Amino acid sequence: MEVLSVLRIVIEVAYVLTIVGTILVVIAENQNPFRTLAWLLVLLFVPLFGLFIYYLLGQDTRRKKYFRENKKKTFTDFPAEPSLAENAACVAPAYHALVSLLSRGVNSWVLKGSRVEVLTSGEQKMAALMADLRRAKRHIHMEYFLFNNDETGREVKNILMQKAAEGVEVRFVYENVANVTVPRRFYLEMEQSGVKVSAFSKMRLPRIRHTVNYRNHRKVAVIDGEVGYIGGMNIGDEYRRTQWRDTHLRIEGQGVYGLQANFLCDWQSSGEALPADCAACFPAMPVCTDNLMQIVSGGPDMEQPVLMHATIRIINESRRYVYIQTPYFLPTEPLVEALYSAAVSGVDVRLMVSAHSDTCYVDPAARSYYEDLLAAGMRIYEHQTKFVHAKTMVCDDYVSMIGSTNMDFRSFEASFEMNCYLYDARLAAQNKAIFMEDLKECKEIVLSEWERRPRRKRFVESFMRLFAPLM
Repeated sequence: MEVLSVLRIVIEVAYVLTIVGTILVVIAENQNPFRTLAWLLVLLFVPLFGLFIYYLLGQDTRRKKYFRENKKKTFTDFPAEPSLAENAACVAPAYHALVSLLSRGVNSWVLKGSRVEVLTSGEQKMAALMADLRRAKRHIHMEYFLFNNDETGREVKNILMQKAAEGVEVRFVYENVANVTVPRRFYLEMEQSGVKVSAFSKMRLPRIRHTVNYRNHRKVAVIDGEVGYIGGMNIGDEYRRTQWRDTHLRIEGQGVYGLQANFLCDWQSSGEALPADCAACFPAMPVCTDNLMQIVSGGPDMEQPVLMHATIRIINESRRYVYIQTPYFLPTEPLVEALYSAAVSGVDVRLMVSAHSDTCYVDPAARSYYEDLLAAGMRIYEHQTKFVHAKTMVCDDYVSMIGSTNMDFRSFEASFEMNCYLYDARLAAQNKAIFMEDLKECKEIVLSEWERRPRRKRFVESFMRLFAPLM
């Protein structure tokens, strides 16, 4: 019995030291203080579960060796002709600082002259994408956060397999964790047909925590280096047959250079060899319009959250209006301050989210931010009939952003994302009109009514907000 008592004491001491040691590590990592406090609450109130979750999801590896060596790749064959460097001067002077900020990312040249189609339904996007895939002659490059094993996913998969059988080079990157329910045979069938398949991150010990927490949230397709897709839509039936409202872009022209270069970086980062003739992936493109754009990637392989900084800069530079759509509104403190400052300054700041998202615990946390922003003059709308999965911004009839980045901690700090920044008055007008059309199915949150919500709801919102940095 004495041995058991001693053993119990040893285990209890080891347990306490582990918890205390982990708490010290959390503090020493010098993360965002709100994120640090959220982890401390988890470790104090649910210590065993908290230890496990912190090991998988909590450690900040943005500046650690793993991502510097394994994910941060530089693609040197991007066609940086003099004309691409000169394109930045064509952007309106008020946005030169934004261009400069984004140019510090990998391969984020200002690209000129693309034809751009804004797609606002899954049926639109899938019809256009599948038609372009069937027309492919040389290569198809695709990477998607979700590529479901459902009717839509199998239809696209069959096209890829058929094109590979015809001799088209098909490269396909999938996100390992998000597609964990997809059976391995789904990918084996693709490989057996000649499709080159790669998981963005390999789920292997001891570095499984990097794989689980830091996910590839990008949704990109490139066909023959001439046509590209970027936006919020994954491959799945939910975009075609359910009440999801999302936005994607179809691009022809120089803009595809940015998508291609970023895909090849990701392909290389996944441990795969680049094509033997990379130059052939970048065919000469005519300048067909006055459109200017930047394709910008962000992720934990970068020293700073450039996509969050770009969002804040657009809001800070706004003079008349900035309209935002996002499925998850869990903003960082700098972003809250930017929204508050713009609204107080008289800018027409509007936010559109869903009345009910696909993740129930996110909704009360998101609503905890409403009251202060409404008091500042910001207008908030909840879509009543559809889940708004679009990630868009439009500002002052000139700048638009459409991509994969949600307005939350995870997208800004932990996920690999990719956005398209458009400097184009015609497309800004179109994106503004799309926002206004969506407003018809929204209910505006009115401050005087919002202040009268029950105290029970207020408490739940405030409690869930404590964990917003971890969601």
